[in-house]
Amino acid sequence: MSLILPPGITIDAPLYPGFGSILSFEALELVAKLHRAFEPRRRILLEMRLRRQARIDAGEMPDFLPETRHIRESDWKIAPLPKALECRRVEITGPVEAKMIINALNSGADSYMADFEDSNSPKWENQVQGQINLHKAIRRELTFTNETGKSYRLNEKIATLQIRPRGWHLDEKHVQVNGERVSGGIFDFALAFFHNAKEQLVRGAGPFYYLPKLENHLEARLWNDIFCMAQDHIGLPRGTIKATVLTETILATFEMEEILYELREHSAGLNAGRWDYIFSCIKKFRKNKEFCLADRGAITMEVPFMRSYALALVRACHKRGAPAIGGMSALIPIKDDPAANEKALKGVRHDKQRDASDGYDGGWVAHPGLVDLAMQEFTGILGAKPNQWEKIPDTAFGPKDWLDFRPEQPITEAGLRNNIHVGIHYLGSWLAGNGCVPIHNLMEDAATAEISRSQVWQWVVSPKGILDDGRKVTEEMVRAMIGEELEKVKETIIAQDEDVSTYEQAAKIFVEMSLTPEYPEFLTLPLYEAMA
Repeated sequence: MSLILPPGITIDAPLYPGFGSILSFEALELVAKLHRAFEPRRRILLEMRLRRQARIDAGEMPDFLPETRHIRESDWKIAPLPKALECRRVEITGPVEAKMIINALNSGADSYMADFEDSNSPKWENQVQGQINLHKAIRRELTFTNETGKSYRLNEKIATLQIRPRGWHLDEKHVQVNGERVSGGIFDFALAFFHNAKEQLVRGAGPFYYLPKLENHLEARLWNDIFCMAQDHIGLPRGTIKATVLTETILATFEMEEILYELREHSAGLNAGRWDYIFSCIKKFRKNKEFCLADRGAITMEVPFMRSYALALVRACHKRGAPAIGGMSALIPIKDDPAANEKALKGVRHDKQRDASDGYDGGWVAHPGLVDLAMQEFTGILGAKPNQWEKIPDTAFGPKDWLDFRPEQPITEAGLRNNIHVGIHYLGSWLAGNGCVPIHNLMEDAATAEISRSQVWQWVVSPKGILDDGRKVTEEMVRAMIGEELEKVKETIIAQDEDVSTYEQAAKIFVEMSLTPEYPEFLTLPLYEAMA
């Protein structure tokens, strides 16, 4: 098929049946308009990230911004929220493939975050077909039939839809405006907004979004200005859009109130994106010889830096009349092992009970089988109330709490091997087009894979990267384990009767990302370039 494209736009990718309905002339006009208006600012903000990293590498530690003190100390609230966002006790997340969308919307959760980012492998087909799937779902037209003939369709009552576009660091390499790649976030947002915003309004729930990977309030301001232009473009009042920001970088923690302020007309609160947050801590302080985290499994929400960040988020949100949404428990149901399943469910119960007790208005799950359990824990604390916006924690937290990076031990061979195994397994699946993968009874996505390769890199580089048996983690040790764990991953994939062709490449990329002297900013950047 061929498309009539707006001036300056080129698409270097296959145009499969149905793609023309999403890649319409009018929708791409909005993509081009937003790109031309805001791409220079995006590039400046990405350059600012690099300059900030250089200062941190040189020893500068983050603190509150003196120039925004008036925002933190003045009295203001975000704009009122629509009724559809007042009750968000349980939110389910997942990629934008048809079966997942149907199951998530039918799951009984209050909200479903349809993900074009961390749990979605950004193959061209996935990105555009995901837009088609959401277009149909919003109009209650989406169906799916699996290979055995089982049919899936939407229930009469479904979860409220929220959409997560890609982060500022990601491009859409297949679409250019005047020879420049378009921002993946602008591409995802513009298509979803143009085609669906008015329909969502008619149906009483939307347009609602989640914004990932923000590092400061200026990046939030960029999204706010994009929202204003997009609403003006299609004739919607400013403030119609509502967006929740994932607080999943440590630098954003120092600017939570400023981020809410920049988006106050469009804000739907903050979410504690815990897995990317751990990755962000490793990335930002990677050259600090005093900083080295223990095994991933030891970094729970109860350790000092995670606990203080979680409580500070509730305080910032509720002070400003905004929802505070808890993060993801990566645990999933285990069908063939009742004892392991009960242990997993106990972990989810504890996670959601803690969040609800702390004042969170809701929390995330990754599997429909966990919705009822999570709902019970929030209902047990909230009772009949839709939220607890009135609950403001007394304790104020700051830099000394958020930078208290404990524990440093244990670092174990099992933890090292698990990071390598998960990294290779996930990367191989990602390259094959699957961005959300159950591994060792946990739901892994790009965020957890980032932790895996970052910890391996850190343990090799840091003088504190010493196993509990006294051995220093070395490049030679890691290379040997990569070969061994690759074979184990292949055995698993073959046993599942799946193709192993991408896993050798995944292992090579894991070597490059975990053993290179200079730490690569994001795992997904070289992966995306390697993807067809």
